[in-house]
Order: sequence, then C-alpha cells, then structure tokens
Amino acid sequence: MKRNPSPTHDVNPSTAVSRKEPVEPEPSDTASIPSDIVDPSRVIRPAARRPHLPPLPDLRFEQSYLASLEGAESWQRIAWITVRDQVLLPLIQGTLWTLALAGWRHWNRNAQLHGNTLGSRIRRWWYEVNKWELPPARKTVRNRSLAEKVQDFSKATGN
Repeated sequence: MKRNPSPTHDVNPSTAVSRKEPVEPEPSDTASIPSDIVDPSRVIRPAARRPHLPPLPDLRFEQSYLASLEGAESWQRIAWITVRDQVLLPLIQGTLWTLALAGWRHWNRNAQLHGNTLGSRIRRWWYEVNKWELPPARKTVRNRSLAEKVQDFSKATGN
C-alpha cells in the first residue's frame, strides 16, 4: 500500500481522453459542386450543445477504501474498517432492501385485482376482455368465538 500516492499518477491513471489534440479538417470535394445543386434547406446542422455537467465522481472501490483507511493507526482499526465496509454495511443494506420488498409484496398482493386504483381497474377490464376468471379475493381467517365474545361484551356494557 502506498502511503503517499501521487495525485497525478496514482489517484487517476491517464486514459485515452486525458490528452486533447486538435482535429484538422480533411479536404472536401464540395467546392467542385455547383452552388445551384446544393439545397440550403437540406444542409445538416450540428445539434445544439447541452450545458456542461460537473465531472463524475470517482466511485472506484480502491479510492473510497483508501480514503476510509486514511486515519487508521493500527491493524485492528484497518481490520474493523474492512469488515465494516465489506461485510456489515452490505449485509445491513441487503437485509433492509429485502424487508422492504417483502413488505411491499405482502401489502400489494391483494390490491392487484381487487383494489380501486386505476391499475386494478385496467387489470379487471383486461380479464373481462379475455374472458378470464378473476382469482378469488383472499379471505382473512376469522375467529367466530372471539366475535361472539366481543358482541356479548358490547351488549352487556350497552355500547
């Protein structure tokens, strides 16, 4: 590991676009064409240039890892940073993403065909057009004895 990297050499290695070279136009044969043949309305014009965007950040693994290790003084600190960046954070991110997707799937499962949104109406229409049978709505499990107890309780209290 280089402790003192050179900003011109180590941080961002040169590429084919690092050097700017002017382009010299090639000689054209259009001068030999009579001007009455050329239609000015058919001339190809270059597209308007967009405003320049800021440079893209350097998102390569090595650069961010070296930046994280910059303040580490011992091998234990280096090990902790490595485990944190390479094991714990991706594990937590993946777990949260999976829980979010599972929650969305659970919430959206019954609303796909039986909801009142525009997408549900279009799906029901499509099922009718194709003469497909709509899947039955998912029924929730109900405990009749609990409902009777609640009803008896509400009658006894007068609510």
